[in-house]
Amino acid sequence: MAEPGHSHHLSARGRGRTERRIPRLLRLLLWAGTAFQVTQGTGPELHACKESEYHYEYTACDSTGSRWRVAVPHTPGLCTSLPDPVKGTECSFSCNAGEFLDMKNQSCKPCAEGRYSLGTGIRFDEWDELPHGFASLSANMELDESAAESTGNCTSSKWVPQGDYIASNTDECTATLMYAVNLKQSGTVNFEYYYPDSSIIFEFFVQNDQCQPNADDSRWMKTTEKGWEFHSVELNRGNNVLYWRTTAFSVWSKVSKPVLVRNIAITGVAYTSECFPCKPGTYADKQGSSFCKLCPANSYSNKGETSCHQCDPDKYSEKGSSSCNTRPACTDKDYFYTHTACDANGETQLMYKWAKPKICSEDLEGAVKLPASGVKTHCPPCNPGFFKTNNSTCQPCPYGSYSNGSGWEVAGDHIYTAAGASDNDFMILTLVVPGFRPPQSVMADTENKEVARITFVFETLCSMNCELYFMVGVNSRTNTPVETWKGSKGKQSYTYIIEENTTTSFTWAFQRTTFHEASRKYTNDVAKIYSINVTNVMNGVASYCRPCALEASDVGSSCTSCPAGYYIDRDSGTCHSCPTNTILKAHQPYGVQACVPCGPGTKNNKIHSLCYNDCTFSRNTPTRTFNYNFSALANTVTLAGGPSFTSKGLKYFHHFTLSLCGNQGRKMSVCTDNVTDLRIPEGESGFSKSITAYVCQAVIIPPEMTGYKAGVSSQPVSLADRLIGVTTDMTLDGITSPAELFHPESLGIPDVIFFYRSNDVTQSCSSGRSTTIRIRCSPQKTVPGSLLLPGTCSDGTCDGCNFHFLWESAAACPLCSVADYHAIVSSCVAGIQKTTYVWREPKLCSGGISLPEQRVTICKTIDFWLKVGISAGTCTAILLTVLTCYFWKKNQKLEYKYSKLVMNATLKDCDLPAADSCAIMEGEDVEDDLIFTSKKSLFGKIKSFTSKQPAPVTISLSEDS
Repeated sequence: MAEPGHSHHLSARGRGRTERRIPRLLRLLLWAGTAFQVTQGTGPELHACKESEYHYEYTACDSTGSRWRVAVPHTPGLCTSLPDPVKGTECSFSCNAGEFLDMKNQSCKPCAEGRYSLGTGIRFDEWDELPHGFASLSANMELDESAAESTGNCTSSKWVPQGDYIASNTDECTATLMYAVNLKQSGTVNFEYYYPDSSIIFEFFVQNDQCQPNADDSRWMKTTEKGWEFHSVELNRGNNVLYWRTTAFSVWSKVSKPVLVRNIAITGVAYTSECFPCKPGTYADKQGSSFCKLCPANSYSNKGETSCHQCDPDKYSEKGSSSCNTRPACTDKDYFYTHTACDANGETQLMYKWAKPKICSEDLEGAVKLPASGVKTHCPPCNPGFFKTNNSTCQPCPYGSYSNGSGWEVAGDHIYTAAGASDNDFMILTLVVPGFRPPQSVMADTENKEVARITFVFETLCSMNCELYFMVGVNSRTNTPVETWKGSKGKQSYTYIIEENTTTSFTWAFQRTTFHEASRKYTNDVAKIYSINVTNVMNGVASYCRPCALEASDVGSSCTSCPAGYYIDRDSGTCHSCPTNTILKAHQPYGVQACVPCGPGTKNNKIHSLCYNDCTFSRNTPTRTFNYNFSALANTVTLAGGPSFTSKGLKYFHHFTLSLCGNQGRKMSVCTDNVTDLRIPEGESGFSKSITAYVCQAVIIPPEMTGYKAGVSSQPVSLADRLIGVTTDMTLDGITSPAELFHPESLGIPDVIFFYRSNDVTQSCSSGRSTTIRIRCSPQKTVPGSLLLPGTCSDGTCDGCNFHFLWESAAACPLCSVADYHAIVSSCVAGIQKTTYVWREPKLCSGGISLPEQRVTICKTIDFWLKVGISAGTCTAILLTVLTCYFWKKNQKLEYKYSKLVMNATLKDCDLPAADSCAIMEGEDVEDDLIFTSKKSLFGKIKSFTSKQPAPVTISLSEDS
């Protein structure tokens, strides 16, 4: 926008005079004062101004809607005696289309031949240079002061005029094309634009006097699919500032394609003071034209022409050309042939025709001639799924049958790109499929969303920077580029998986060069497609037969589909369930070999369509079994790498979304591309492209870098579509997780590694991408823990194909078991003893069993046992005393009896009277007959008893006794 106080000529090329936005009366007074000073000064006397030395302008409208016409010199101070101001036309006055306002007479006059006008409008259709009134600005989106040098890098990142159009920048700078206009009545602005690359944000908006933008509905432009698109926006009365703004977000090696704008037209201005000459390639053959006509093919015109000139016979031109080009020599790329209907003999005639429009010359040296038509040849074979009828025509095979063909023949066994009018033309081939009819087992699978697949074999032969695009459109929405091949590519096959059952279009676009040249230098650069095969097409035809399951009925056997997870026995035609922990090849479910085993640590879902991990894992060692439960890690987590910078200083991040396990195998990570439509709220569908996977990646540019309310998320990529297995080994199925990428594990518990693969096969990743997630026990990190990228590869990958992550968390530790704790027994206090269980240090487990409750037992203290010992000793002493007394008394009795025996023996020797008995009779009381008359102590008695020597006793028994 111009600074306040500067005027704008609202004309296409700076020639027309339109009403100014600021008060002209002040300028008139300034010039008048200058002229007066010069006249009154000492300088030479000024001459009277000629009509060629001044022009007329209107002053600003006053409150009554009136204005004055004043004469303004082209160069103040060079002449004097300007015409006096006169009353001007009403502010709402305007001329019709094809007319201009003659300021001298203040009346409308028709445009002359070779010129045109829009009446109340202006048009910009020549872009050899930036038209007067336009401004092209550039700015760096990087706001970090540390990147001060980056601002200078964006100086040249502007909109560039390219003749018939103006092109935007293609880097990460923000380029703005700006134009200010004052409307005396409501009007419109319309233009044509070409917006092929979704990695660029393209917005058009209008600001009014209060610098308020217009409604957001028309702000964000949608990518174009079929060439140039038309866009129109209503303008309010008053000042309007128009903005065309672009910013590219392709931070990888891909170079974005610029946005092109042409034919900008604005209506609603009060008047135009002159008509515009027709631009080269157009003409106006009558007065009062509101537009210029295009010159027909093989003709040209210069600027302001009233008619077109024919090209010389050895030259040609396209429609609307400003010059003629020399005709090239005809080659075999300039003609094509068709087949007539096959006759009863199975023969057809080849009919050769020149490609229209014909621009080559047959008379030049080395030129080829058009081959003669009418040559008979054998009819080409039918395409797969078609058969040849009796009249040699190809018809679709009936339901339940098939045929085999040899390709989609257009030029023998392939189709190829013909020569276009210019080398930068897009050669487009489109195939529209109304819908798909996948097998029942596929329809029952809600996670593996492969509805069908398209496979084509192609080849490119190029000498320049040619490009072949493969694009997919869903439900008539904008085609999304899927893959791009640059330069020559050998014959190869490409497969794309279709995940949505809806009307789908497939488009192949070939461009020989991206340079905008109206010439044909590279007609030998071609793209060839040898075959295209789409599976499960609704109302399609069969290219081969496959077995089906047999179902018994009253009328016999009929074909049926096996339930999900069942394969077909080729011999019996019966359905059998796949074994446990296997998945079924849904598109080839024949034989038990169709059931593919799941990897380690995984199991199949209910319909045997995918292998997943239910967040559990077991690891066996010679001493114990370690069990894991990762349920606390099942939720989706995100991780952003360190900041990266483009060559222009734009800061961006690689943003990863991960879903580890559980959820019945459902992919929970979603990455979105919101570049083409930032207005779509999160979670809603629209033109934004989203990817669902176990692990996905997107490039994030934070909002403080972009100036938009939301951050920019672009270029989403799936890194994990299939779980290969879970193990502690570093290699699985050809995927390796190098331990040296992360700091070493120090607790003695090996990492549990999840291995994934993606379905995306690219030129740089011929085997697809792979992802490994190391789950490491870290007791100090609470759930969910922390995610780390390799220190040597801050973007998560060192080669662009294999991605690696480390997830440290307490939830990654093994489940606690009996071996993870031990018992501590306390001393006996007051008859109570406690047993406490504690975890072994360091604690290397999580969850699992809990610590047992503290155990309390009754115990005996040492005082109690001392009392028991004393009591037992006392009892023993008493017992010994009693026994001693008992044996002592017993000894006395024996001693008494012995004494009596001795006495009796003595009396017998002395003839004493015989005793009645030689012993004490049983029951005899001896206590009355004591031998000793004197009392002795116990010790003395024992001593005297032991000192006695008994005399021998002889006892004679007579017969009488």
